[in-house]
Amino acid sequence: MEYSLVCHNLYAISFSPVKNKLFLLGIMFLLWVYMLYSCVGYCATMPSLVVDNYRGKETGSVVGKRIENNGRVDLMSRLLPRPQPWVDIESDYDEPSVRTSSRDLLNNDIDAYRGAEDWDEMRGEGQRAPEPGAMSSFSNGSGSKKLPQAIIIGVKKGGTRALLEFLRVHPDIRAVGAEPHFFDRNYENGLEWYRELMPKTLEGQITMEKTPSYFVTREAPARISTMSRDTKLIVVVRDPVTRAISDYTQTLSKNPDIPTFESLTFKNRTTGLIDTSWSAIQIGIYAKHLDNWLQYFPMGQILFVSGERLISDPAGELGRVQDFLGLKRIITDKHFYFNQTKGFPCLKKAEGSSKPHCLGKTKGRTHPNIHPEVVQRLRDFYRPFNMKFYQMTGHNFGWD
Repeated sequence: MEYSLVCHNLYAISFSPVKNKLFLLGIMFLLWVYMLYSCVGYCATMPSLVVDNYRGKETGSVVGKRIENNGRVDLMSRLLPRPQPWVDIESDYDEPSVRTSSRDLLNNDIDAYRGAEDWDEMRGEGQRAPEPGAMSSFSNGSGSKKLPQAIIIGVKKGGTRALLEFLRVHPDIRAVGAEPHFFDRNYENGLEWYRELMPKTLEGQITMEKTPSYFVTREAPARISTMSRDTKLIVVVRDPVTRAISDYTQTLSKNPDIPTFESLTFKNRTTGLIDTSWSAIQIGIYAKHLDNWLQYFPMGQILFVSGERLISDPAGELGRVQDFLGLKRIITDKHFYFNQTKGFPCLKKAEGSSKPHCLGKTKGRTHPNIHPEVVQRLRDFYRPFNMKFYQMTGHNFGWD
C-alpha cells in the first residue's frame, strides 16, 4: 500500500511540468545556500588559525603591543620592530679638562661637528638607529646590508671626511656618512646593531665607514679583527704639528675661553717639556698607535693616505685607494676642481647631485698664529716618532 502511494506521487510530479521546475529550483537553491554557508564558515576560521599558530610559537614574552582592528589582531605590529629616532653619536667634541689623563682623552675624543660638516645628514642618510634585537640583514631588489669590508680608522683632522666623500663618487663604494663610533663607543650594542647602520649594497660593491678615533683606541684593533681579519684599513695622516694646531682650532671655535695653544702644549714652558697627555699632541704620535694595530693586522692590509697630497693631488691619492680596494680607477682628475677660497679641492659633482660641492663651512678654518719657537719645539719633539713611522710604513711623508 505504501509503495503504491509513493509511486503515485512520483508519477504525479513527473507529469506536472510546473511542479517539476519548482522542485529543481528548490534543490538548486538549497545547494547554493549550503555551499555559501560552508565557504563563509571556513574563511571565518582562518584569522583565528593564524593567530593560534603564532601564539603557539610564543615563548611567554610579549613581542609587541596588539592592535585591535574590527576584532582581529594586527600581526604586523607584533612582528616588526618599532622605529627608533636616530641619535647622532657623532656629537661635538668637548675638550676635557686640561690635565686629564691621556687615556681619558682618547676614550672621549670625538671627531666632529654636525650640520654642514656632514653631507650625509644634509641628504638625510643615517637617520634611524635600529634596536639591538632587530633583524641582522635583509635583502630585496635594491641589495642587502653587510658589515664593512673597509674602514677609514684615522686620524682626526687628517682629511678623513674629504676622503670619504671623494670615495662615495665611486659606483662600487657604498658608505655610511655619520661616524658610527662602534668599535670605540658603542661596541656593547653588538654587530647586528652595527650592520643595520650600513647602507645596502649590491654584489661586488664595497661597504665602508669612517671613524677617526678608532686609530687611537686601544681596543679597536682586536675588536675589528674579531669581526673580520680581512678588513682593509685606511689611515689618513698629516703633519702632526699642523694636525695638532687644526685640532686646537676646532676646539677653540666652540670654546673661546680655553687656554692658549702654547700653555696646553707644554708641561713646563721654561724646560720646554711637551705635555703628551693632551689629546692634540697624543694623536700625532703615529708610530705608537700603529704598533697596536700591527699586533692584529699585517701592514699589507693598511693603507696610509697623505693628508697633504689629498689636497695637492686628490686624484693621485684616490687612485692609490681604489687600487688598494681592488676597484677600477673611476675617480680621476675630471672629478675635482680647486676652491681658492677654501684652499682645498672640491667635487665637481657630489654623490647623488649634478652640482659642484665642497665640504662644509667648518672645514678649512683659519688657524691662529702660533709662535715659531713653539712650532719648532713641536717639530723637534715629533721628529723621532716621524722617523720611526716612516720606517714602519716604508714611506717618507716629508714632514721634516
